Amino acid sequence: MKGGGVALISGGSRGLGLAMVKSLLDQGYRVATFSRRPGEAIERLKEKYSERFSFFEGDMSDQASLGLLVKRVEKECGPIDVLINNAGIATDGVLATMQPDQIEQVIAVNLTGTLLLTRLVVRQMVVRSRGSIINISSIIGLRGYAGLAAYSATKAGLDGMTRGLARELGPRNIRVNSIAPGYLETEMTHGLGENQRSQIVRRTPLGRLGTPDDVVGSVHFLLSPAAGFITGQILTIDGGITC
Repeated sequence: MKGGGVALISGGSRGLGLAMVKSLLDQGYRVATFSRRPGEAIERLKEKYSERFSFFEGDMSDQASLGLLVKRVEKECGPIDVLINNAGIATDGVLATMQPDQIEQVIAVNLTGTLLLTRLVVRQMVVRSRGSIINISSIIGLRGYAGLAAYSATKAGLDGMTRGLARELGPRNIRVNSIAPGYLETEMTHGLGENQRSQIVRRTPLGRLGTPDDVVGSVHFLLSPAAGFITGQILTIDGGITC
């Protein structure tokens, strides 16, 4: 899919989400994103791309607001050609001692909210018989990690959603794929201790943590004509740590 279409990215105010917003804007897309708060980087993008960038405040765990948000995006930006499900939270803790509301919140944001947002967006994609959906999952969903059982379950669920939707929507010319990043230099890994970081780097064949830019190129590939026969796949970008 060439630049110039409309892309909706959830959780685009920081980290990997923000990198994807910037990159798709550079590629000529009309980009809309949402999160609970904008941040300084979003304000700068509003000034630089005033005619092609829109930010909306939204919460993935608030089902009612998602419907209103999709309607606003379609009204203000146009029909959505690309959906990137990036928003997610991680609550670190041993499952046996986690509170039920913590588990429910992770599931509500990472999995239930993503399913509901996708349900709303694909309605118009089906009518127009075109579209591309990219789910940002994680190697944690593929291999697991102690203390992140709930998060791992939601990311594995996203990959299952990818496979199911690829079969469901393929006849309507809508492709669905997952990208499973490894450990990236983002806010989500800044809380790791130095020993944890060093251990991850030692276990990674390429000898470093990844960056958002390591993932962005694969997003462009999956949206390009070169990936026109690729759907239902999980592309792992982790420096080789899971090989």
